[in-house]
Amino acid sequence: MNGDPFEEETMTAALTFATPDLADLLKRRDLTVDDVAHLPEDLHYELIDGRLVLSPSAMPLHNWIGQRVATACEVNQPPGVIISTDQSVMLDSHNERRPDVVAIFDEGAGVSPVLVTDVLFAFEIISPSSKSVDRKDKRKVYATARISRYWVIDPLAERVSLTGFVLGPDGQYRQTVHTDEPLTIEEPWKITLDPSAWTDRRDRLERARRDR
Repeated sequence: MNGDPFEEETMTAALTFATPDLADLLKRRDLTVDDVAHLPEDLHYELIDGRLVLSPSAMPLHNWIGQRVATACEVNQPPGVIISTDQSVMLDSHNERRPDVVAIFDEGAGVSPVLVTDVLFAFEIISPSSKSVDRKDKRKVYATARISRYWVIDPLAERVSLTGFVLGPDGQYRQTVHTDEPLTIEEPWKITLDPSAWTDRRDRLERARRDR
């Protein structure tokens, strides 16, 4: 456990209601991608250093932002690439992560989890249940796996922000942008995103929730 109460509560619930087979898997720390390949497709999980980690379904705002990003990525998308959401990616035999939006080369899109060598870039949207992992851990993990471009969207900030990283020759990510305003990413192709619109939508949802 990483000390996040929400994550610990989620894991406890999973253990309580899991089938015997799944409960056994959740106790292990030596799992491989092959060990979890038989799990139901609708089970939302990641494999982290041999440990099976379940997570709750994303909030509607999280999914809405992911949809906006995926659509924006497809506008100028070149041939030979497919955009996928909530996609399992095999980093190595003991690690399978699930970025919110990824670009995958066509030749690698026939399997799930896809191989990390077939991933061109990844977007992660921070959620309350994984904020510590999304902000720090995944940056190191994706750099080690050599995903060349990585963006983090933070809906928990005062204004929804986008932070971009490019992998350097030393194998470390270099921050290229941090903004809460509209921008156009130039590489690997032009992608226009509008964090300010995401902030407006989030705030409208919050007002509607309070007024209910």
